[in-house]
Amino acid sequence: MTERFPKDFLWGASISAHQTEGAYATDGKGLSVQDTRPRDNHEIADFTVAVDHYHHYKEDIALLAEMGIKIFRFSIAWTRIFPNGRGTINQQGLDHYSDVIDELLKYDIQPYITLSHFDLPQALEDEGGWTNRETVTAFKEYAETLFTAYGDRVTHWLTINEPNIMLLVDRKILGKEIPLQEKYQQFHHLMMAEKYAFDRCHALVPGGKIGPVPNISLVYPATSKPEDNQAALYFNSVRNWAYLDFACFGRYNAVFKDYLQQNQIAVTFAPEDEVLMKTALPDFVAMNFYTTVTVEQPTTTGDMKNGISDQQSEDIMERGFYKGFTNTYLKKNAFNWTIDPLGLKTTLQTLYDRYHLPIIITENGLGAEDQLTADEKIHDDYRIDYLAQHTAQCLAAINAGVELIGYSPWSAIDLISVHEGIKKRYGFIYVDRTDDDEKAQKRYRKDSFYWYQTLIKEG
Repeated sequence: MTERFPKDFLWGASISAHQTEGAYATDGKGLSVQDTRPRDNHEIADFTVAVDHYHHYKEDIALLAEMGIKIFRFSIAWTRIFPNGRGTINQQGLDHYSDVIDELLKYDIQPYITLSHFDLPQALEDEGGWTNRETVTAFKEYAETLFTAYGDRVTHWLTINEPNIMLLVDRKILGKEIPLQEKYQQFHHLMMAEKYAFDRCHALVPGGKIGPVPNISLVYPATSKPEDNQAALYFNSVRNWAYLDFACFGRYNAVFKDYLQQNQIAVTFAPEDEVLMKTALPDFVAMNFYTTVTVEQPTTTGDMKNGISDQQSEDIMERGFYKGFTNTYLKKNAFNWTIDPLGLKTTLQTLYDRYHLPIIITENGLGAEDQLTADEKIHDDYRIDYLAQHTAQCLAAINAGVELIGYSPWSAIDLISVHEGIKKRYGFIYVDRTDDDEKAQKRYRKDSFYWYQTLIKEG
């Protein structure tokens, strides 16, 4: 048993392009679905300016280097490279990320680049988005362009951020509801796009390593009733294992296939899919984790919202299979999310037992309404407490035999929450703006900045 993390453990921090960069129409960038998405709440900040990381990246990277991180997980905006999703390359976009990469390497910070993070080009969405097989071809061209442009300096890549959440929580993430048949055709195309990324990375990047990046949260049954265990079995498959079984084994697992069959969903394959599914495989698994999930078997007549009093569970309901249930054994944060540090260890153990691949956590964090004091401090003890509990369970998982190679929490800097704006802050670095006032976006170190700096230094 060790009380310290390995010396080569990859301490990092994470962001996404659309939630931080702003500059949404600058230097030839095209529009993505995040720029055009329908919004129910027009009083929260959108992504047009975000926190202006596009113009502040040198300052932000210098602060992260001061904090001591070894890796920086960020995404590239597809529409900065191909404004219309395919065709002519926008050289200004390509040059921008080249400069970002060089700035990171100047500080010996290793880039971990996510190819796509919820921001499909609107031009491709207009052609059917992920329902259209041609989007897979466009993604392959985009990925090849990045591997060729940056593969001399970037060896570690992530594919498509949280495709499971994008499909299961479609209204919150994309601003629309996708019919079930279309949703699982999109699943297949997203997964095939990922397979092409695995294949092309290994072909084009010397020593290149690449992995999927789903949100994985172990699903508990609400009770020991057999019916609730059956509900947990199905939701574990639909939410978690369908995505990783496809990525790591190249297969649709049996529970997932039964779910599709019961819903009369027929997925169309291209002739070449079967071979690529089996031969294009990841080198590691990147995993985003915030909390676990609890479900019960819904009754035929009961209210689907019964037993739900947390934010995550309100999106989990499919009659005949499962419905969300708020776990009464867990505490909640101020934004009504349950907190389950031990569940992180259990999720890591379960994932490693299934796939036997190195794991890196690429998101884990606490959203809160941080306050900038008169003396320019941000006292976020609640975030430190959350991160301390979860990193302790990371170490416990390593001691239990899990090959956990890194921890890159959400988020490096404050950013715009997809459906709650800037008031829900995650960063180690405070960005001074509000939902209705962009201000000068000055950066401030939070107390958690110094806590994480010490953790990285001391292990």
